[in-house]
Amino acid sequence: MPGFIVGPDLKLFEVFKQELSTLGYVEGKNLIIDKRQAEGSIDRLPGLASELIALRPDVLVTIATPAIAAAQRATSTIPIVMTPATDPIGSGFVKSFARPGGNITGLANMYGDTTTKIFDVISSILPSARKIAILMSSNPTHPGLYEVSRAAAHTVGLSTVPIVAPTPADLEQAFQNIGRERCDAVFVVADPIRLKIVDLANAVPIPAIYQISEFVEAGALASYGPSLSIMFRRSAQYVDRIFKGGAPADMPVEQPTKFELVLNLKAANVLNLSIPEAIILQADKVIE
Repeated sequence: MPGFIVGPDLKLFEVFKQELSTLGYVEGKNLIIDKRQAEGSIDRLPGLASELIALRPDVLVTIATPAIAAAQRATSTIPIVMTPATDPIGSGFVKSFARPGGNITGLANMYGDTTTKIFDVISSILPSARKIAILMSSNPTHPGLYEVSRAAAHTVGLSTVPIVAPTPADLEQAFQNIGRERCDAVFVVADPIRLKIVDLANAVPIPAIYQISEFVEAGALASYGPSLSIMFRRSAQYVDRIFKGGAPADMPVEQPTKFELVLNLKAANVLNLSIPEAIILQADKVIE
């Protein structure tokens, strides 16, 4: 059975389960899934990992770097599938993409590599913007991603303000800080999905750009990044290979090959924004 350490990514969890079903696994017959949710509180992850380890699962599926790190500390023998990781080598999860070398394999998201493109999108959608809030959590990858964001913003003439909301309970204060800083937009660094951000941004209102398209489907303005749905399907395929005897040490880590620009014209109308036709034509998906 797989143990699953997740955030509030329930739609993606269903994508994962559907792919397992396609591969021939039926819950209650030849599949048992035990799921734990940290609900945005990273300090809960070690306990959740220990709970799942005690159930002696055949594989652990972990969403995002903090959950992967908690699982790595909890076991060096049970296979762990990253779904996905931002910097698997730098985080010490694998020795290389080609030969992970331990009990961890799975997917890398390349969020750091796509940040420059995101700021091109921001400057195109919001040509009058000058100051961008960078919204982060206590995810250990976020300080590094902030530095990448700051450099990318500088290349298109934008200044940045770091805003940290360690837990979901801190988000309202974070948006108050964004307002005090008089930011023109918010860039939300990739993290387990916290849909409350969409409601808070829309309430201000302030344009918010994400790395994860599920936010846009929930009413946000725009996103650019790899398809998480594809990665969750691929994660299920890793689980299948492990069930069939595959060793994580020998399974190469996959990087995304498809990146999607998603726009929400309804959100643009609420914000009184006119998105240039050239940007709309570039989009992989447009919500009207």
